[in-house]
Amino acid sequence: MRVALVQMTSTDKLSENLASARRAVGEAADRGAEFIALPENFAFLRREGNPIPCAQSLDGEIVETVRELASRHRLPILAGTFAELIEGDQRVYNTSALISETGQIAAVYRKIHLFDVDLGESGGGVFRESAFTAPGEEVVVAETAFGKVGLSVCYDVRFPELYREMATRGADWITVPSAFAPETGNFHWEVLLRARAIENQAFVLAPAQCGRHSPDRASYGHSLIVDPWGRILATAGDEPTIVVADCEPDELERVRASLPALRHRRL
Repeated sequence: MRVALVQMTSTDKLSENLASARRAVGEAADRGAEFIALPENFAFLRREGNPIPCAQSLDGEIVETVRELASRHRLPILAGTFAELIEGDQRVYNTSALISETGQIAAVYRKIHLFDVDLGESGGGVFRESAFTAPGEEVVVAETAFGKVGLSVCYDVRFPELYREMATRGADWITVPSAFAPETGNFHWEVLLRARAIENQAFVLAPAQCGRHSPDRASYGHSLIVDPWGRILATAGDEPTIVVADCEPDELERVRASLPALRHRRL
């Protein structure tokens, strides 16, 4: 199973970001990808706590673009996240959508844990995602032709109970589209992702934003593909790129059989 992660430096220019995503998906498909994942806020990115002028519904231009790409290339694509309109609410959801190879919406996850932190001492400033974003409430594990996929987003990775629930529901793959802050990424990013893979014995796919998006916003990059043993199969640096790795489904069974930790749970 060949997986490709798209690493981007998205900005507040919707059309340019969508054009970049189209090119990247085309290149990943040409490299033999069977599943492609885009990062958090791939179509529009500005600092958390600011209003989002291009919030859309699930039938808007952003999701429609990914549906068209999935259908054209005949492969499933994770539409990282986008700002989803909430009827009757000034806030939005930070929404990840899994699109099937026929271009249908296979699953929708709305980010549960919102990034409200003060990184002032490390120079990262204050983030208030909840100022304009509402939290989701549902854990999502989707059935696909290549196994069960658990959906999550960025800051979620710090909450292991979410991923244990995914494992309980049989997740073989875990997606973590992100725009991780550089101040925390250098110390926490790889450690957290590998931990989620090891403790849940699942492949972890983390497509990331990278570089400087605006004068007041930057992201860490370093997209990762991690196997169920915690090995890094592929990683990126801090520039836009495509990360590709072959993930062997048999490795799931081998790891789970040789170290059956999921079956040994008592709590």
